Formats: sequence, structure tokens, C-alpha cells
Amino acid sequence: MMIQSKRRSLLEAVINVMVGLFINWVSWFLIIIPIFKIYPSSSDIILISIIFTIISIARSYIIRRIFNKIK
Repeated sequence: MMIQSKRRSLLEAVINVMVGLFINWVSWFLIIIPIFKIYPSSSDIILISIIFTIISIARSYIIRRIFNKIK
């Protein structure tokens, strides 16, 4: 089994998070807002998304690198 390079790990983490971000935005507008009647401003949604995106990329990258070290 090949060990993944750091660059590939980062690419995988970024793609994974971008797909998740898209799914979350769709869920936010189609599920969360109608059910909970929460109406944040667009700038709030963007800022919250940026914060969680950075956290998610870092988490995904670190977990991938840990698994590569285990193998």
C-alpha cells in the first residue's frame, strides 16, 4: 500500500471540505432556515462558513497524516 504525500493529503482534505461546504449550504437554506426560523445575515453565514472550513481542512489533513504514519 502506498503512503499518501503531504500534498495529496492536503488536496484530499480541501476537496472533502469543499464538498461538505456545498452540502451544508444547501442544507442550511433548505432545512435549517425553514425548520428553525433562523435568519442570519449573509455576512454571518460567510464568516461562520470560513471559520468551520479552516477547522475542517486542518482536522481532515491531520487525521490523514496520522493514518499515513500508522501504515
